[in-house]
Amino acid sequence: MPAFRSRHLCSVAAALVLTVTAPATAATAAAADSDVSTAAALREVLFVGNNWEGTADVVESSGAFAKVGRINVIPDKSARMAEINADPIKWIYFQAIRNGVGEGHDQFVDDMYTTPDGASVVVSRPSFTDVVSIDLATGNINWRFPVSGYRSDHMAVSPDGTRVAVSASISNTVHVLDIGTGKQLGSFKTGDKPHENIFTKDGKYIYNMSIGDVNTSQDAPWQDFTKGDRRITVVDATTYQQVRVIDMRQRLDAIGLTGYSDAVRPAVFSPDESKLYFQVSFFNGFFEYDLATDRITRTKTLPKNPATSDDRTTFVNDSRHHGISMSPDGGKLCVAGTMDDYATVVDRATLQEGPLVTASKPYWATVSGDGRSCVISESGADQITAIDFATGRKVVSVPVGDHPQRVRIGHVAPNWTGAKAN
Repeated sequence: MPAFRSRHLCSVAAALVLTVTAPATAATAAAADSDVSTAAALREVLFVGNNWEGTADVVESSGAFAKVGRINVIPDKSARMAEINADPIKWIYFQAIRNGVGEGHDQFVDDMYTTPDGASVVVSRPSFTDVVSIDLATGNINWRFPVSGYRSDHMAVSPDGTRVAVSASISNTVHVLDIGTGKQLGSFKTGDKPHENIFTKDGKYIYNMSIGDVNTSQDAPWQDFTKGDRRITVVDATTYQQVRVIDMRQRLDAIGLTGYSDAVRPAVFSPDESKLYFQVSFFNGFFEYDLATDRITRTKTLPKNPATSDDRTTFVNDSRHHGISMSPDGGKLCVAGTMDDYATVVDRATLQEGPLVTASKPYWATVSGDGRSCVISESGADQITAIDFATGRKVVSVPVGDHPQRVRIGHVAPNWTGAKAN
């Protein structure tokens, strides 16, 4: 996972202009004009990562969400498997991912962002323990960065599109990379099992949410302490030094919710970044956290599906609900009720939910390019579904590959229809 500011690429042209300082030389001004023209000429799309299949479907970012193309995100699978099979430790972790968080499947794509020029897509690949940049024209790998430990996870891209932060979930580390070269610019330590990452919109800070051990069966409230050190780590996005730690255990206990998990899962800021809305493990709902007063100000409990077991050990990676996004005007929230098989739009002022839109294990929620719809990934039905923010009603569903999870706004060349391998 900022993770929920994936629409930042719409403002790339403006960011490029701001990097030109006065007085500028004619050459510098001309280069800036060229960059702006290139960014403006790109086509906005949605990338849908098909985690178990190792592909990413690319669809229109709004409207009919029609398919544009597809890319193979594991073109080097043979080489990676040879490395894994030659190293007993790597093989053990590969199998552990498959049989643990992968639910019996390999995890080939977790997160993805395109580069500002729309020429490449950068992908985190949990089972291959890395981040790669893939050329969208050829399908070839530009660079590869093996993360520390043995699993890569959620990413976030800086507002100017030049840096990408990736969670290395086994080493409790976040690496920050140059999106163009893959060179590490810095890193920082987190709590146990770093997950979501969010850049603030000014690019000054990175928020990381650590979720602890989500693939154990010690899921009863009294066993919560076994899950590990779960916290929000806030770092300076230039020095990568820690500036703040937020432990939601203390904030939950302060309002009497001692039996609730403090593992912050997907989260989204309000437009002015004064409020953080977040989900936690096992809970069918979300919380509102006020940054200025440092306290949880509201709790929203959403309906349970009567067909869903309350046995916590049956929840996928401790997620009862996993996926939350916000309309651009800040008026509506969209929530993916993963284990309860629905998604719903919630009025932010009243916290009243709208219609429960039936969905099969929805695992993510993002915002369409035009800002009118919430787009969820239905990992149980291999499709994405758009829900109108204004009405809370389903707009359209589009088939994609095996087990879609992360959905991100990206940009490609205007005539791009898929990689043409050499």
